[in-house]
Amino acid sequence: MDPILEIVWKYNLAVIEDACQAHGALYRGKKAGSMGDAGCFSFYPGKNLGAYGEAGAVVTNNAAMAAKIRMTRDHGQSKKYHHDLIGWNDRMDGIQGAILSAKLKHLASWNEARKKHARMYTKLLQGTGGVVVPDEAPYARHIYHIYALKVPNRDKLMNALGEKGISCGIHYPIPIHLTDAYKFMGLGKGSFPEAEKSADEFLSLPMYPELAEEQVGYVAEQVKKLAG
Repeated sequence: MDPILEIVWKYNLAVIEDACQAHGALYRGKKAGSMGDAGCFSFYPGKNLGAYGEAGAVVTNNAAMAAKIRMTRDHGQSKKYHHDLIGWNDRMDGIQGAILSAKLKHLASWNEARKKHARMYTKLLQGTGGVVVPDEAPYARHIYHIYALKVPNRDKLMNALGEKGISCGIHYPIPIHLTDAYKFMGLGKGSFPEAEKSADEFLSLPMYPELAEEQVGYVAEQVKKLAG
């Protein structure tokens, strides 16, 4: 964020942080979502802080921006039937707010559990041939929404783990420039080789607070056996 913010201040731009998978993550002591003009959080059920359906939030310390966001989410209304701008019906359901309020009290302990699982995965998998584990910068705090490995034989490994009863995920299998939605840009395979390589190699291992040490150990053991 430091180099991004330097550019922003130089050219008087705005920064909107995508913190949708970073509830509680830190960068140089600052919370993700708090460093730009606004931060966006997703509360989709699978997130570290998840609702029971679709939900999300925007945070900002800019009063004018906050007022505009509140209007935009409510059909652009400044007050009932007074539409000052074109908006949407994007208000979060009250039931989701109640669920999130109850779960928010547990977010820190759940994040700590994820970090504990991540440390165990890293310790057990470090040095496994062909496997690259996540790296946490010394100035940051990772909250491990996912624990993703890089492995050259990703699809083969994923299938083999599935046969051992271990469900894994792929985040994300198709780089944006290769999706049908962006065909109009004419950017074929090879345009962004690093993104394409990552899309072929990333594999997300099971990661959630309730994992038991035995489960983490079993997953790591199978990865070590099958990654070759």
